[in-house]
Amino acid sequence: MTARRRVPACQKHDFVIPLPYDLLRMPPIAGLRVVKSSIHGYGVVATRDYREGDPIADVEGVPLRPDQIENDDYCLWINDDMYLDMVDQTRWINHSCSPNAEIEGDQEPDGRVWARVLACRDIRAGEEIVYDYGFALVHAMPCRCGADNCRGWIIDPDELPALRAKLAGANGTNGVGASNGAPA
Repeated sequence: MTARRRVPACQKHDFVIPLPYDLLRMPPIAGLRVVKSSIHGYGVVATRDYREGDPIADVEGVPLRPDQIENDDYCLWINDDMYLDMVDQTRWINHSCSPNAEIEGDQEPDGRVWARVLACRDIRAGEEIVYDYGFALVHAMPCRCGADNCRGWIIDPDELPALRAKLAGANGTNGVGASNGAPA
């Protein structure tokens, strides 16, 4: 039995690269629909209710070693030696500092890589599915999720104090301007 663990998204770029996959050619995932998002670009909404703990979708993807990654905009970090490039509608699940879903995944002893999206609280039909990308400090980027508890940054919450200290050193302030943690 594989232990469950949270899988963060990975991000090395701060720019958008044209999508290599055509949404219309992707098979639909039951219970989900890709829509224009108020958070960012496209998003994924639930077309049915989900209960906390329910599986929302298995992630279809291509396992890649770090040296094989050309564009990690839609990759999940599985472990230091393996990523999963998402090639289905789950790639459009947006970040939120107040997530209703989480990604879990792993690499099995036989080499098989897997990931799935789980509801971390009850989700109503029509609600956008979002998870906390949890970027490492070196990949942190400004957040515009709009959640009441928005950190102001897409970053692992444990690394936010280090980011604030880094910002404080860069601009001679406490590194925080808004109450949500946005840069000064």
